Amino acid sequence: MFLKKIKLFLILICLTHNILTNKTDKFKKDKFDTSKEIVKHISDSHELHICKLTIPLPIILWDNGFKIFLSNKFDNKKLVNKSGIYYILYNNKIYKSNNGLLYFDHYGNPKNKRPIDLSITKNVITIIIISIIILYIFFRMANSYNNYIMYWTVGKYLEPIIIFIRNTIAIPNIGKKKYKDFMPFLLTLFFFILINNLMGILPAIPNITGNISITLGLSFFTFFIIMINSNKYYWKNIFLMPNIPFLIKIILIPIELIEIFIRPLTLSIRLFANIIAGHILIFSLISLIFIFKKIWIAIFSIPFALFISILEVLVAFLQSFIFTNLSALFIGMIFKKNH
Repeated sequence: MFLKKIKLFLILICLTHNILTNKTDKFKKDKFDTSKEIVKHISDSHELHICKLTIPLPIILWDNGFKIFLSNKFDNKKLVNKSGIYYILYNNKIYKSNNGLLYFDHYGNPKNKRPIDLSITKNVITIIIISIIILYIFFRMANSYNNYIMYWTVGKYLEPIIIFIRNTIAIPNIGKKKYKDFMPFLLTLFFFILINNLMGILPAIPNITGNISITLGLSFFTFFIIMINSNKYYWKNIFLMPNIPFLIKIILIPIELIEIFIRPLTLSIRLFANIIAGHILIFSLISLIFIFKKIWIAIFSIPFALFISILEVLVAFLQSFIFTNLSALFIGMIFKKNH
């Protein structure tokens, strides 16, 4: 076992050496910009990068009609001409121009108008793949039961997780009478975040929970469910707080209303920050090799990066649990007469 670990470490050293050797000419010309590379790594993109293979993705724009083309149509200047209108790709955002030029304000932000962008980016591809995986898992599990016994091997390992979510998250927070109505949502939420977190650890696969817009979207699903299912007791505790003096109510009501919107925001930031921090740390450790341009740096940076990667597996499960548990807690609050 120990020899296998040594072999793995040596292989990683060799791979790093090859990468460093291939990048030598580039480093002679351009200084390695760590922050720029990190932002490029964690940002959404109109291309998929798998090793040295670049896969263009569809660009779908609405600008007085649909404009559809592949992202590889952008030339070296990131410019595409469609029916006399130029579309410019700048910082993974698409702007339009009559003369092919971008105009900036004094803050350095483009002033050009943007078309409605419905493009299929790498984050969208990842969401589609994860959705297919979740659908396959749930339908396969449902069809693998016979006389209440699970016969699918993978399902036998997932069944305790589902029971854990029911007994530890759903029932304690929502209650035995109402929890069944929200179990599909909680299970989908948990497995969507978990599968994405685990897949995101693998190279060349984007981790969409490291994107604040994705985590904000997930948290708003919880917000909408709360709003749709809220009852008179929920709003009574916000506007007609029992046993509270009137003057205090005037102060507390705005705070309670703000709290309604802060809850989904804190849900999204918590998940986003924990996931993105691990990716930035790993990339920063690996970047030390390219910054110092010394292969011996890999002796320190790669083991630490591997250690953080192992921690990310734990974080993947932990953040899935925390997000699902807090969502169940917020949903459960609407059914309690006093919260």
